[in-house]
Amino acid sequence: MKKIGYNITNQIIALLVIELVFWGIFFLGWVLLRDLLPGFRFQHPEILWLLLVIPVLILVYFINMAVKNRAINRFADQNLVANLIPDFSSGKPFIRFIIYHLAIAFFIIGLANPQMGSKIAEGKQEGIDIMIALDVSNSMMAEDFKPNRLMRSKMAIEKLVNRLGGDRVGIIVFAGSAYVQLPITTDYSAAKLFLGSIDNNIVPVQGTAIGAAIELAMESFNLEDKTSKTIIVITDGENHEDDAIKMSKKAYDEGIIVNTIGMGSVKGAPIPVYRNGRQVDFKKNRNGETVITRLNETMLRDIANASDGIFVRASQQDVGLGILLDNLNQMQKKEFGTVVYTDYESRFQYYIGLGLLLLLIDLLLFDKQQKWKDLIVKSEN
Repeated sequence: MKKIGYNITNQIIALLVIELVFWGIFFLGWVLLRDLLPGFRFQHPEILWLLLVIPVLILVYFINMAVKNRAINRFADQNLVANLIPDFSSGKPFIRFIIYHLAIAFFIIGLANPQMGSKIAEGKQEGIDIMIALDVSNSMMAEDFKPNRLMRSKMAIEKLVNRLGGDRVGIIVFAGSAYVQLPITTDYSAAKLFLGSIDNNIVPVQGTAIGAAIELAMESFNLEDKTSKTIIVITDGENHEDDAIKMSKKAYDEGIIVNTIGMGSVKGAPIPVYRNGRQVDFKKNRNGETVITRLNETMLRDIANASDGIFVRASQQDVGLGILLDNLNQMQKKEFGTVVYTDYESRFQYYIGLGLLLLLIDLLLFDKQQKWKDLIVKSEN
């Protein structure tokens, strides 16, 4: 007789595939819509944080399945189990969970209210172009700045974005290589949303390639327009990969100023190693010695000087935003044409509709099926 129980391993694999497909389509669609339709936005992007409830629901589901399996396995006689639960189905609860949790995801997206710009007006804005290059290497996890260098940097960037007015901003993340996290934009809400998704695992190659980050930032600018341009490199300065000073001079030749913010202490700090949310050790080198990461102030000062920029040494109390903003405000601001959407059409109804459709499918496939079974049993009696 076939053993009764829930095959949790197969369900986990199936769920991983479904999640990768669903969220891959969601984020790919978001990026494509943002690039192809500049008028696309979420009216309430902060609501999207509720999507974090999905992993919690998944965890609760599998804990529940494990508890049920344990209860079933208490019966040594599988024939007895089969008689006690003759209608047992290992697949039905899993399918229903897929339906319910996808419906919740659609409801949350709908509540964030995706919108399309419907009325367009040409506008003029005055400002500068800013590319922020953020170091996400392992050394940025050192905790000489609380909670750590990376989190402190992200908090500083968010404050900087909040104080911008009319300037265009983009974000690059780098470690051993560099990637554009957010193309240059005036959508500050999108900047803060993408900033929230940055962690030290976002770049697979470890290292600190400051030069590559500066080069990618240069390529992200439209060098044909005359808008004033600046790059802000936020890092501890432990550059091991390339000639960042040479790249800074190249940026200066293109009319781009490179400013640097040094995160970390000269004294240095170890890099904690966490497992399951708990610190278990500090990062060691090949000789088993604890790695100490220090602020390379000389390197960052030289990088900034090479392009007539400024170096700001951050502290636990002050990252140096005031000094940096004063410097940015002194740069010549240029007018640039922008497309301004004066009205938006909401598209939340499509996502709410998809959620309701999934619940209707569940109702028709399962609740109805159970009612039909009950009617058949009554008719036979």
